Amino acid sequence: MATLPTIPTYADIEAAAVRIAPVANKTPLLRSSLLDELTGASVYLKAETLQRTGSFKFRGAYNAISALDAEVRAKGVVAVSSGNHAQGVAEAARLMGVPATIIMPKDAPATKVFRTRRSGAEVILYDRVTEDRDALVASWLESNNAHFIHPFNDPFVIAGQGTSGLEIANAMGEMGKDPDSVYVCTGGGGLTAGIALAMERHFPSAKVHSCEPEGFDDYRRSLIKGERVSNEKPGGSVCDAIVTPMPGEIGFAINRDLLGEGQVVSDSEALSAVAFAFNELKLVVEPGGAVALAAVIKAGKSLAGKTVVAVLSGGNIDPETLSHALNSHG
Repeated sequence: MATLPTIPTYADIEAAAVRIAPVANKTPLLRSSLLDELTGASVYLKAETLQRTGSFKFRGAYNAISALDAEVRAKGVVAVSSGNHAQGVAEAARLMGVPATIIMPKDAPATKVFRTRRSGAEVILYDRVTEDRDALVASWLESNNAHFIHPFNDPFVIAGQGTSGLEIANAMGEMGKDPDSVYVCTGGGGLTAGIALAMERHFPSAKVHSCEPEGFDDYRRSLIKGERVSNEKPGGSVCDAIVTPMPGEIGFAINRDLLGEGQVVSDSEALSAVAFAFNELKLVVEPGGAVALAAVIKAGKSLAGKTVVAVLSGGNIDPETLSHALNSHG
């Protein structure tokens, strides 16, 4: 097994890029003339919605599993997720012929459960209210001796997510553009940390901003305080894909030194961004994957004259939520 770094570095991102290159999509940077007009900026949108399984999560999952020794992989992997991480781990495991078990809440969207099973993973459903998820995971790991793939607090996962930032840096460099700001949808902080490491190497003057939904801005508050703080509620935002209890320890060790001011948007602003992406970019984006775009739209003319990148981190939205976004915010 590859040596497990306590805190991943830029070199780990480069190694991850080599591992995932044969299977991951190199997602594009897209433009919108209307978005440029609304902000007065040159805005580039990193479309991770076009990644395998519909989100950036595939990057970290594949890197983490491929870094394991063959003997460890043969025992299988397990993950806990209600959606994007579940699908990313299941598909990565399928491609490598690794047994995968995903522990998902019973109220997870049926389409996400279906797609996770479609990739060949065994799905174990639990009740969020009556069952202790952590105890369930611990018991399963003890009985099965599988390797746990954490959705964000894992150095190989963070390095894998950082390949998205490496692609951003390479594409911007090829265009001769220096980004002033990079807006990233932030839950546990793995994607944000990976992108921050890539920006630090290639564009150290660029400000990387965490973007979160109102009421669940644990990252913004943690950055202000200088230590990890938690959210008061476990859920309740339409941006459920990026709602986590508190920042991951490993990612925060990176982000507390590298990030700019955290950005916060309302659920309504996130849904408006979903509608904007659908109508103007012809992209399907889930609310949690649209908060960075929402933050750019909210910033408006304060970004005038700047070069800005925003990450569209995921597109696994259920039809009802998409319909609501289009009907009420389109």
